[in-house]
Amino acid sequence: MDDIIKIENVKFKYSNDDIKYAVDGVNLNIKKGEFTAIIGHNGSGKSTLSKLINSILLPTEGKIFVKGMDTSDDSKLWDIRQSAGMVFQNPDNQLVATIVEEDIAFGPENLGVDPVEIRKRVDDALNTVGMYEYRKRPPHLLSGGQKQRIAIAGILALNSDCIILDEPTAMLDPSGRREVMETLKKLHANGKTILLITHYMDEAVQADRVVIMDKGNIKLDGTPKEVFKNIEEIKKFGLDVPQVTELSQELKKEGIDLPSDIIEIKELVDLLCQ
Repeated sequence: MDDIIKIENVKFKYSNDDIKYAVDGVNLNIKKGEFTAIIGHNGSGKSTLSKLINSILLPTEGKIFVKGMDTSDDSKLWDIRQSAGMVFQNPDNQLVATIVEEDIAFGPENLGVDPVEIRKRVDDALNTVGMYEYRKRPPHLLSGGQKQRIAIAGILALNSDCIILDEPTAMLDPSGRREVMETLKKLHANGKTILLITHYMDEAVQADRVVIMDKGNIKLDGTPKEVFKNIEEIKKFGLDVPQVTELSQELKKEGIDLPSDIIEIKELVDLLCQ
């Protein structure tokens, strides 16, 4: 698979007066069609990195390429943001119209897309996120999870290959979080590249790949099973591991023969029932 995002020795600080870099020498490639979760405690640099990829911020040092386009090239700004669409923590900040379908049409209209094509894109995007029946509703009457799905539909209507989500479930209840994660898994199954910034371990385990950041650096990078078995190391970064992983490690200490890379409840139950 080709790399859709290339991050080459990127450093960033918010002000010249800052002593420390918010992102400090990061190298990371994201492959097309990959579902990557980036986790880290507050101040680890994960949200800053997502804004650098989307050209909201520009690197102090190093380079970022999205589909081969340099994020510091002003002439490519809209192409980059169309290729790697961004969904933010608070969906209310992304909703601009008084009717759901008008909100989703907003981006393609600004790009000068043909009205017939806009109609098709809006309908397709709403169907993909399971919100077609709400197309005539005012967004402010929707639940948090539904609003976030509308925000995702707005990115889909731009024909974005990659969707970057900066803690999209942080303001949602468990039901809303579940709706958003089911939508992301469906999009990933349909070939979209997903880059999820999160601090929820149960969301990270659903990705293909987990990247852990701390103090602006990448500390661990691998499959969920490879990453989360490093319980003591992860806790040093101020993070938790999935509860089922920690439970299986405690059972191992009590003499039960279990693998060290269990990340799902069903997996543990099946092994114990054997």
